[in-house]
Amino acid sequence: MTKKIQNYEIKIPAKTENLETIRNFIISATKSLDFHEDEMNKILLAVDEACSNVIRHAYHFKENLMKVNLRIEASRLTVTIIDHGKSFNPQNVKTPEMDKYLKSYKVGGLGMLLMKKLMDEVEYDIKPNSQNKVKLIKYIK
Repeated sequence: MTKKIQNYEIKIPAKTENLETIRNFIISATKSLDFHEDEMNKILLAVDEACSNVIRHAYHFKENLMKVNLRIEASRLTVTIIDHGKSFNPQNVKTPEMDKYLKSYKVGGLGMLLMKKLMDEVEYDIKPNSQNKVKLIKYIK
């Protein structure tokens, strides 16, 4: 018997104070998956980072809406964050050299690296002057 695909969505103002609401949305929608607490925390941190990037970089802290879609399939969980803000080319973002980064005491700049470490896959679908999507994928074991 195949599992039914489940889809959930929330549209919410892209504000830092709404990150907790997004986390609660993810927790509620994924309760049936029985992720280990450590795995759930990784998912929540990656989603937090992706949403924070939208707030900070796509919208520059100006209030606009973002959408968070959650799709549960038999073998994977996909969280897609969609915005209509400033786009970027993820190919142009260089992975920092950690030794130099740590010595510089720089704050920020590790978001993409962090998301890739926490999730099984990270995909970007960037359409300038249209919409941006970040897909965070975690395989269900």
